[in-house]
Amino acid sequence: MLKIGLIIGSTRPNRFADIPARWIAEGARQRTDLALTVLDLREQHLPLFDEPVPPARANGTYSRPEAETWRHKIGALDGFIATVAEYNHGPTAVLKNAFDSAFHEWKRKPVAFIGYGGVGGARAIEQLRGVAIELQMAPIKHEVNITMEPFLGIVQHGKALDDYPHLVRAREALLEDLAWWGSALKAARDGQQSAVAA
Repeated sequence: MLKIGLIIGSTRPNRFADIPARWIAEGARQRTDLALTVLDLREQHLPLFDEPVPPARANGTYSRPEAETWRHKIGALDGFIATVAEYNHGPTAVLKNAFDSAFHEWKRKPVAFIGYGGVGGARAIEQLRGVAIELQMAPIKHEVNITMEPFLGIVQHGKALDDYPHLVRAREALLEDLAWWGSALKAARDGQQSAVAA
């Protein structure tokens, strides 16, 4: 079973992120190949990146204990889903900082995104795809974009994400892709480690 980290990418009071996080977790529970661990950035207490040297020059280690704890959590996982709020056409600072607060541990693992906002977080997700590639991750194609209509339907009219069939289909495609890439990349990483150990 793949160990997937569900990163809740907003720390704002009254955040919307908890709704898609619970919903994506419900979808994952219906599968037998994924086990989710919630990584709520409210609880990680990561400092803003302030390392004296880039992690590439420090062999991926960090001077701050919070970042060291974070990178070890990331290292124990096989892939990731991040909830993505869009602020001013970009991702939250806390989410970008979370990506910056680990280095080798992201490498050769898939990442998927579930965004929300005016265009479903698409502009913020597009920026995070570039960040993920630089970290040698594999951002998967399928994403969930909760645009303004369902967002307002949930916030103002008591609707649920399951009331929008296109979002349910997007969640299924995201989880299927994440499982495929997660399995393929885990097998490749395991094979590489076996070859090094031999």
